[in-house]
Formats: sequence, C-alpha cells, structure tokens
Amino acid sequence: MEMILERLIALNTRQTKEQTRAFIKECPLRDYDELTRSPRLKQMAERINSTTDDEEQRKLKSWLPFRCPHYTQFRDDYRDREHIVAESFTWQTCIDIDDPELVEKANEMSERLDIEAGGQWQGLMLHKDYSIRRKLHIDIRLPIGMTVPEAQREYCKALGVECDTSCFTPERFIYISPADFEIYRADGWYQQLSEDEIALRRKAYTDRGLSIDGRTEDGSYYDPEGDTCVAEATEGRYPGEFKGVAYTSLISEFWRRTGGEPAEGERNKRLHQLAANLRAICDNSEEWLLEVMPRFGLSEAEMKSIIHSACKEPTKGSRLIDQIVNALEMGISSDEIEDAEAVAAETGVKVNVKALPIGLKESLAGVPVSMHMPVLCGVLPIAAAYADQVQIQYCDGNLQHLGLMSIIRGEQASNKSVVKNAVDVWKRQFDEEDALARKREEEWKERKKGRKANEKAPEDPKVLIRMVPVTVSCSTLLKRFKNAQGHTIYSFGEELDTLRKTNGAGSWSSKYDIYRLSFDKGEWGQDYNSDAAESGVVKVAYNWTMLGTNGAMRKCFKSDNIENGLSSRILVAEMPDSSFSKMPKFGRRSTEDEARIQEAVTRLRSYSGLVDTPRLRKAIEEWVEQKRIEAAKDIDHVKDTYRKRAAVIGFRCGVIFHLLSGRDKETKACLEFALMMADYCLSQQIKAFGEALQNQYVDAHEECQRYGANHSVFDQLAPTFTIDDLRALKRGYCSETAMRVIISRWMRDGWISKTDRHHWTKNVTK
Repeated sequence: MEMILERLIALNTRQTKEQTRAFIKECPLRDYDELTRSPRLKQMAERINSTTDDEEQRKLKSWLPFRCPHYTQFRDDYRDREHIVAESFTWQTCIDIDDPELVEKANEMSERLDIEAGGQWQGLMLHKDYSIRRKLHIDIRLPIGMTVPEAQREYCKALGVECDTSCFTPERFIYISPADFEIYRADGWYQQLSEDEIALRRKAYTDRGLSIDGRTEDGSYYDPEGDTCVAEATEGRYPGEFKGVAYTSLISEFWRRTGGEPAEGERNKRLHQLAANLRAICDNSEEWLLEVMPRFGLSEAEMKSIIHSACKEPTKGSRLIDQIVNALEMGISSDEIEDAEAVAAETGVKVNVKALPIGLKESLAGVPVSMHMPVLCGVLPIAAAYADQVQIQYCDGNLQHLGLMSIIRGEQASNKSVVKNAVDVWKRQFDEEDALARKREEEWKERKKGRKANEKAPEDPKVLIRMVPVTVSCSTLLKRFKNAQGHTIYSFGEELDTLRKTNGAGSWSSKYDIYRLSFDKGEWGQDYNSDAAESGVVKVAYNWTMLGTNGAMRKCFKSDNIENGLSSRILVAEMPDSSFSKMPKFGRRSTEDEARIQEAVTRLRSYSGLVDTPRLRKAIEEWVEQKRIEAAKDIDHVKDTYRKRAAVIGFRCGVIFHLLSGRDKETKACLEFALMMADYCLSQQIKAFGEALQNQYVDAHEECQRYGANHSVFDQLAPTFTIDDLRALKRGYCSETAMRVIISRWMRDGWISKTDRHHWTKNVTK
C-alpha cells in the first residue's frame, strides 16, 4: 500500500518560555490533536472564561498555543514574512468571526454554502471550531486563482458578514481551543495537495504576475481592494463569480486554452480577445469587465480603451467561455466538455466530478469523461464491500446491507482496463490481508500433507479471505462464506466469458443462485455426505465487478433465464463505442490520488451499525414512484420490473457517497448522485436486458421511439376511450388480461372514471 502523505501543520505549543510568539514549528497534525485533548488546554480555557478582568484575560490568552493557517513551514522556526517557505503554502485560509452576534448566523450560512450544489463554495469548508471565547473560526480551501484576501472578502460577503482584514497577513496565527470546541473537520484539512493540482494553482497565480503563493513583491498577498493603485477600478460592485465559478479561475483556464498568458508584445490584442469573450457574462458592462480583467501592468486608461473597443463589436456569446464554465462547474478539463455533453446526450447523466467525495473523485483521475460512469460502476461494489458492517433502512422499512454487483460491458479493445486500474487501487488492503491469510492456509495444508499416518490432522485455521477469483468453485466459495466472520466477499473478473465457461456442467445455475441471493444477504448452502466437499448453510454476502464483451453478456443472460431476477440486481455500465474513433487520452493517477483512495477505504471500514439516511430515502421513494407512474401510463412492464431494484441500487450508491463524505446528514450532492445512479442503472438495464423480454413485455426503448419521449399510451388516448382504443395503441403487445389490469390500476389511482359499460373518461392529463 502506498504511504499516505502526512498532514503537516505549523504549531507553537507555548509549553516553554523559549516558545515566544515568533516561534513556530512544522509538526504532524496528530500533534495538534494531542494538544487539543490535553488537560492543560482545557484548564486554560476554563480560567480564561472564568475571569472577568479584561487585562487578566488578555494575559492568559497570550499564552495559548496557536497554529498558522497559511503555511506549514517557516525557515529557522521563525514566524515572520521573511522566513516563510512559499512551497509550504496550504492553499487554505481561516475566516475569523469576532462579532458574537454574528457567530451563529455565520455558522449556519457556512453549512449552506458548503452543500450548495454548483455554488462557488461547495465542498470548500475544511474545518470549523469555536474559539475559547466562543467566537468562530472557519477554514476554507482557496478557489483556484484566488488569493487569501480575495477569498476572504468573497466568502465573508457570501456569509453576510464583514471581513477582518487582519486575517490577510501571510504569517497570521490562530489560537487553538480544546477538542470539544471543534464543530467540523473535512478530509482535506491541512492535506498536502497532489503535484498536478499544486502546479495548476501556482500557474493561476503566476499567470497574474504573482508569486507561487499569491503574493506581490512586498511579500503581502495580492489584494485588489486593499491596493490603492487599483482600488478605484476594483470597488467590488460586481459579482466575482459566474455560476459559482470565480472569474480568476475562468480567466486562468481561458489563457490555457488560448496559448498561455499574453507576452508583452501581444498584451493589447490578447486582452481585447479576453474582453470580447467575457463581455456576454458581464452583461456587456465595461465597468464590470474593468473590475474582473487582469491588467498585466497596463494603466487604467489603457484597459478602458481595450475594453471599450471590444464592447463596440456586436454582442454575442462565447462558446469557449461556456465550455470553460461548464467544465469548471463539473470539475473536469474544459478540453473534455464536448465529450461530457455527448455522454450526457447519450446516457442522460453528467458526472459532477467536483462534487464527488474522497475516493470516488480520485478514482476518476486521469479517466476520460466518456468512461467516468463505467469506472464509478466498477469501484462502487468494492467500496460497498469495505462498508460491510453497515446496515441501512430502505424506503419500505426493511433493513439492508450494501450488496452491489456490476458488469462493465464493451466490445474488444474498448479500454475496459481503465476500470481494472481503478479497482486495483481499491483492493490493495484486501490483497495485503488476504496474502497473510493465504500463507497461513498454505502452511496448514503442508502440515496436513506431511503428517504421519498416526498423527492427528492439524486444526483448520479457518482464515478470513475476502478476495476470491470469479472462477472459485461452489465448494470453496461456501468455505469462504463460512469463515467470513460476517464480512462481505468480493471478486473482480476481467473476462465475463471466462466465468461463463468455468460454470459449466450445471454449476452455472448454482452460482447464479448465489449471485441473486447475495443482493439481499439470503441463505444458501449445499449438503454432501462426504468429507471431500464442503457442506453447510450460510448467509451470502458477495459483491463483484466483472468486465465482458456484449457477446459474453448475451450468452450469460439468455431469454430463458433473464427473468430469474439477477438481471435486475446488476448495475450495468457500457463502455463508449470506440468504432473508428481516435485513441483516447488517459492521464496519470498520482500517488496522492491513490493515498486518498486508501483513506476512503479506511473510512468505509470504520463504519458499523445502522446508518440512517432519511433524506436519501425520501428522494429515492419519490424517484421510484415517478417511474411507476411513467411505467403505468405506458403499460411498460419492462420499466416497471427494473425500476424497483434500480431504486435500491441507486439508494445503496447514495449511502456509499454519504459515508465517504463524512457528513452527519446527506448533502444535496449525495441525493443528486443517488438519483443519477438510479437513472443510469434503469436505462442500462433496459438497454441490456429489455429486448430479451420483448415476447412478453413491450420494450421500453422501442415504445419511447414509437410515440416520442413526451407521449405515453395514456396521453395518446382520447378524453373518453374504449378498450378497443387501448388495444389499437398497444398493437397486440398486451394480452386482454393485462389491458384490463392496467385499466383497473388507472381507476384505482384516480386517473380515469367509468362512464358506461364500454367507456372510460380521463380525470387527469398526466
């Protein structure tokens, strides 16, 4: 397993007289945690709060330990601007709410901002605690391209409070309060970012003529509103972001897409080009453009001339700016936005990478947008297997476990290995633990084989092995289940056809039963009157991910077994069609990304017991009812069959998202993810298996094409209709019994009323 980068923090514990306020030392974050749990700090807090003398209070406070939010390292452990190690910049800052009347307002607003889907500050809150005097500290991640003062001003504006300009100093420190004063902590607090992200963030600064940590030549952070030479032009009268994307980030990406920052000889031309592209999202306002555009040393008069010239041209939108905004909203490269739009048009889903939690986000690092869903579907079953001590309550009130099975299908050479590469990172902890268990088992086998005839056989160690090959025999699989100690077993198969071929001689049906039962942790067993084969009855908890061609999947799921229940329990994902297409470009998953995935694994393994998700239950319940109505209107038995378990699968995926997010309550992003997965699962199940039910049910896809996306069978009927009208629309696809059943359901739901023996009247225009 890759070593997880240690989180570092600049601390002054104030434990000796030598540790003056100029002293600071880089320490592991665990030193901070030990400090916050120390009796000494708790006693200091109690003393400060018990005294009413202001002078005494200030004296006591001056001996509190403190941390630096902006840097982890200062040369010679000396805390001043000249000794800052710029490379140790944390890419975060701490907002200080000092007005006691605004503390709870800011506390509440910070939560809203952090979960606002598509908002500028979504997911950027890193830490929050009360100070010893019950003021509020909020640590946030800096948006790409924003300096500390810019982020502080924008965030405080969003909170609805005045910002404290004393918080803008690079060498600033924050007094530390006891552990029980902490309100929230995210994964990324003091997390060292990946090399790629650091390079991107540094470039966003240097493109503006700043240092790699956003400072100017005098060593202070760049602050346009605090700089007298540009204060007139930057009064902050206009929004600093568009659709939640900071203009600084947007401009930085614009330069990247158009050949880089303008050189001295082309500044006017390139700035004119930038203004022409930006003006549509600045309401063609010259004042707004003057406020958000970089200057590269040009005077205000020169900038006004450039902007005025650009705004004289006919007003038009900018496709490039639209692409950049959409890409930054989704957390992908703007080069990939066209692919993302094509995938969304084809599948109906658009993955918001920016909103994904730890583990899932890093799984998509370096993965082309067109393959995002296959990779997510590939890793979710193993993520669920790690969270196998969790119980969840579904919409129907029943308790469930996180059982998931996925098949990633695609033709030969469709890059299914991209899924394997992601799963390989996720399964490292299983592999390491299983290696030790298998070694013990092999040693036992050798002792058993080498014993003398009169010696007693050594006792079976009954080892726990979590990763089994998909070709495992039923007997060995039963043994693994018996030794599972309540854990979920997991398999990854690179070739679905290999599985099918090894399940010959009638054993496929037995394995098929195991897979079906594993979805809801059902009982399975076998009974042999022989020591040569394993016997017993067990609870089946078995997740798996399999890759395979479309042909192999057709052979595994033929029409004679498609209705047995397994097809509706499988999360199917389809690789993009690679016919005659250019070679896809894959990026590199950094060691930091891999370390974050291991953090995600550890987090999932830490959960146990009932995890209650009421918001998620409500969202899924509404979704499955919506699909019931759609299916009922079209008498669509295929959709009606698959909607039920697609909802369960979407719900379980949402629970995994929630666990990885580390939040107390399900966020809006979590609900959106669950519904996206349910939608995708349903559409892919219908696409993969719906045609096999055509002899008995109407294929939902063909029906949709026949009548159009917005015209169901119910909508096609006249306000007053007969069963002959319904029969004509269904064109022989439904039996008489089925049509009468659906009419009865429409009446029960209040959609229609019977007017006479042969006629019904619509009550609603669903």
